[in-house]
Amino acid sequence: MIDKQALQLLDKRQRVALVNSLPGFKPVVLVGTVSEDNRTNLCVINSCFHVGADPALMGMIIRPAPEGTERHTLENILATETYSINAVTRDMAQRAHHTSARFDRDQSEFGTCGFAEYWHEDFTAPFVTESPLQLGLTLAEHLPLPINGTHLIIGSIEKIHVADHARRDDGTLDLQSMDIVAGVGLDAYHSVSTGQRFTYAKPDRPPELI
Repeated sequence: MIDKQALQLLDKRQRVALVNSLPGFKPVVLVGTVSEDNRTNLCVINSCFHVGADPALMGMIIRPAPEGTERHTLENILATETYSINAVTRDMAQRAHHTSARFDRDQSEFGTCGFAEYWHEDFTAPFVTESPLQLGLTLAEHLPLPINGTHLIIGSIEKIHVADHARRDDGTLDLQSMDIVAGVGLDAYHSVSTGQRFTYAKPDRPPELI
């Protein structure tokens, strides 16, 4: 058992690695933005989550910039109020991880890390051409979290582009068919396989396999 005191006594790098691994498998996405002076930016995020379906909202946590550095993604979202979320495939994983490096403001991660920009009509943020699942969002709410200096970004889904073969008749998506990866900790990317699906849970009987 590791209690709070023992956790704080761990080496900082070990503590960060441990805590980041605790949630298990998480979505890994590339967030595409553009500055007010048209400089594009791409950033890998592993803290993206579904907030609600009506209205359709997605949330993500952006961590504060280390001292002496900048967070271009957050700056761009707050300035333009638009951004894209792009799923990462196994083939994209190494290049996606490269975007976590601290690039200068004038150096776009798109070209540097080997991704192509795609611009959907009537939307002002860039998408990742290589991604089979792309979301266009507008900023709905920004909540700074004083407890640790992070920022909660909630976006309204304005556009969805997904490969036709991955859409099921019931509205769910076949992520395995798109070869989308999940993340663990800060540096591990895992392929996913189709798991178990169950019927809607009711108190009077156990759910059944679909």
